Amino acid sequence: MGSLLQRIDSPEDLRRLSREELPVLCRELRDHIIDVVSANGGHLGASLGVIELTVALHYVFQTPDDKLVWDVGHQAYAHKILTGRREAFRTNRLTGGLSGFPKMKESPYDAFGTGHSSTSISAVLGMATASRLSGHDRRQHIAVIGDGSMTAGQAMEALNNAGVSGTNILVILNDNGIAIDESVGALSKYLTDITTSRAYNRLKDNVWYMLGGGTRYGSYPRNVVKQLGGAVKSTLLSRSNLFEAFNMRYFGPVDGHDVVRLVQLLQDLHDIPGPRLLHLMTVKGKGYDAAERDQTAYHSPGSFDRRTGIVRKEDCSTQAPKYQHVFGKTLLELARKDARIVGITPAMPSGCSMNIMMEALPERTFDVGIAEQHAVTFAAGLATQGCIPFCNIYSSFLQRAYDQVIHDVALQGLPVVLCLDRGGLVGEDGPTHHGVYDLAYLRAIPGLSIASPMDECELRHMMFTAAQGVAGPMAIRSPRGRGVCPDWRVEMLPLSLGKGRRLREGKDVAILSLGHPGNFAAEAAERLAAEGISAAHYDLRFLKPLDGELLDEVFNRHQRLITVEDGTLSGGFGSAVLEYMQERAYHARVVRLGVPDRFIGQGSLKELYRECGFDAEGIIAAARVLCRP
Repeated sequence: MGSLLQRIDSPEDLRRLSREELPVLCRELRDHIIDVVSANGGHLGASLGVIELTVALHYVFQTPDDKLVWDVGHQAYAHKILTGRREAFRTNRLTGGLSGFPKMKESPYDAFGTGHSSTSISAVLGMATASRLSGHDRRQHIAVIGDGSMTAGQAMEALNNAGVSGTNILVILNDNGIAIDESVGALSKYLTDITTSRAYNRLKDNVWYMLGGGTRYGSYPRNVVKQLGGAVKSTLLSRSNLFEAFNMRYFGPVDGHDVVRLVQLLQDLHDIPGPRLLHLMTVKGKGYDAAERDQTAYHSPGSFDRRTGIVRKEDCSTQAPKYQHVFGKTLLELARKDARIVGITPAMPSGCSMNIMMEALPERTFDVGIAEQHAVTFAAGLATQGCIPFCNIYSSFLQRAYDQVIHDVALQGLPVVLCLDRGGLVGEDGPTHHGVYDLAYLRAIPGLSIASPMDECELRHMMFTAAQGVAGPMAIRSPRGRGVCPDWRVEMLPLSLGKGRRLREGKDVAILSLGHPGNFAAEAAERLAAEGISAAHYDLRFLKPLDGELLDEVFNRHQRLITVEDGTLSGGFGSAVLEYMQERAYHARVVRLGVPDRFIGQGSLKELYRECGFDAEGIIAAARVLCRP
């Protein structure tokens, strides 16, 4: 008979299967995802946790006419495979291959691009409203959102709007108790209360049997459920149901890994109009023992041995550490010496290594959940009372808290230290995660200092400087990946705010760098010297305030300049240098290297640096052109 999965090139093929064949298809899907991710890396755990849900959704709903949106997108691998991309999935996250996230340009089945969390309900509500306006009232609109993503303000804003919209939307809450790290906060506790209430769950089983447990009774039992459900849940849980308070018809919680039952339930929910929420209990990493045992590590494990589950690790014994590791170790070192220092992260303690301080000083370390806006203002509140908050947020996620950085931190001059992890290009996660805009959007904010270390030792010095609390608000931007200093545990020294350094003398061309690309500049200067081109190298350290004294030296000595940055050329470091040159009437030929004015795709960091032209080869090529007789 052969593999069922090999016969599925579209959801239409899926719908030809019998219900009894669906569990077999789910096993084959799991095997295919594990095979590919074990070789290429990727987001494994979340996708394994929604195999049955994915199959049931495409089996019941008429996608792509019915609109299906996957929040964050980590969980969409099975969706991609079932929608005509089974063989192409082997290129997932590789250069020129499939995106690791839903992408509208990639497939009509990807109804909305999702790489950041908590956008799905808003998007689906917009789609449902448009469908109603255009006369497509019977079209279904489904948002699949995880419990971690539900903590974000945008998700709550969307629920608030959806509950009074009268639109035909179904929100599926994928409740697995974990985002990357364990879910935190009152909402997580509330969901746990629902799922552990014995009395409620006994009654829920009976209600669900009536609604869709093998026999479809029509509208009468559903009307009974509608009338009695809220009162029963409120009584048994000793509180009103949160989602029904938003005027969402609430169903669940139910087992998210029983594909046959899910099909039955979704068919019943299909016929119920208005905003509804189905609460599913799932296991992140379901069906692969290693991923179930260590859900954080297998969120995105890199390549691993499928048979043993052992993640393939590079030999790090002689390598420099990752910037995030140095950040975590240094923060704990600083916090042990200064009781004013606290740590804050929005759901990324292991990702940014703040878990190191969290384990040692839990009372001074705060995971606030996926809530970047709250994280920044929470930090501001702490700062008003004498604390020195180190608030670590991935660069691409800080975009969501821009107003709070301006209004709550910078405007009030509060000593909040914004630690921007993953600043610059990030590799295989692609354009949704590249942190390339921060230099430009932060540079416009008055009173905010912006620093970027060239190596791990510089990161320690910058953190030490910020920890003194006298510089006001400060952003420290570090990249994804490894640094260059195996011996990074140097004594921390204070830096003069806004002061750079000259690292190499030269007479033919000056290379000005900011942050980690300074290492590419240093390599380029060495190789240019072998060609007879004398290149000076300046590490500015600070984008704001700029070191005017150092720039005066550069422009007085050099007529040919190259600026190098791992950020967008529009409004970034190179733009700041050009502005300085124009304002002071200097004249020089300036070539800016960085991220061009377009969205950069996925690939390895080495490939992307080369594509954007600011690796050592790109700097050398620019210098050759500038210095050509």
